[in-house]
Amino acid sequence: MTTSDDVVAVLSTQPETRKGSRWRLRLSVVMLAIPMLAFLSYFFFYPALALLFSSLLTQNSQGIIGRPFTLAHFMRLVDVDLYARVFWTTLRISLITSALATVLAYPVALVMVKSRPLVTRIITLIVIAPLVVSVVVRGYGWQLILTNGPKGMLNWILMTLHIVDGPVSILYTEKAVVIGSLHVFFPMMVLPLASALGKIDPNLEDAARMLGAPWWKVFLRVTLPLSMPGFVAGFTLVFSLTAGSFVIPAILGGASAVMLGNLIEQQIFVVYDWPFGAAIAVVLVGVVFAVNGLSMWLLEGRRLRRST
Repeated sequence: MTTSDDVVAVLSTQPETRKGSRWRLRLSVVMLAIPMLAFLSYFFFYPALALLFSSLLTQNSQGIIGRPFTLAHFMRLVDVDLYARVFWTTLRISLITSALATVLAYPVALVMVKSRPLVTRIITLIVIAPLVVSVVVRGYGWQLILTNGPKGMLNWILMTLHIVDGPVSILYTEKAVVIGSLHVFFPMMVLPLASALGKIDPNLEDAARMLGAPWWKVFLRVTLPLSMPGFVAGFTLVFSLTAGSFVIPAILGGASAVMLGNLIEQQIFVVYDWPFGAAIAVVLVGVVFAVNGLSMWLLEGRRLRRST
């Protein structure tokens, strides 16, 4: 038979038991996280810190890298017109590619979400299929299509259909890099958008149509705001991958559309200027982080406004 003293004793030991279980849970979480933290520290944080440290060092005429610390490499990227032009070219190509990917991805994602399961699977397969092909192979494929002169596939089609009188020059320009980057990174925009659009309640769009709103106003007032998380995720992915790309600009851009990734490769493997190459890499990483942080800040601000 249980007495009141036994009940009091049990209740008095419950807080200590709960504290012990919480302590064991935290310890188990820490033990599980240690391998991943060690992996990230060695293969990500340590190289990033080494890169930042190298960008502040000085390289003498003999190629020896060491002190004193300096910010001259970052100033050189701004002061020299060639390097500044490469920086702005990278931003321009990344923004144009991300904007075009957004415009083209919304119709594809809407069809994927609102079609029958068979159509959805076919479109998903078409979108994902290029990912199994190497970027190098796709780059050379676009090089064959965009070749300047009458032997290029695109020029041959345009001239056969009498759309243009002579061959157009697209290869080795920024347009070619945008086309190739758009093809390579387009799935990164479609998949987050399709995931966000699939979470929208169809009754909201039906209610807007029943109230007399045209399709474009339904998209702007209902579909677009509710799909903003997918848009932000896709836009930042496409921008980050395009800004850091190396293969597509090297194959399709040539000397007229050099991006920061190509400039880093030239400075390290051709000029052997490791500190300046590290400074360019730090600037590139900083731009990508800034765009991602701005996107997340805008998204969180929108969520806060909706909650209030």
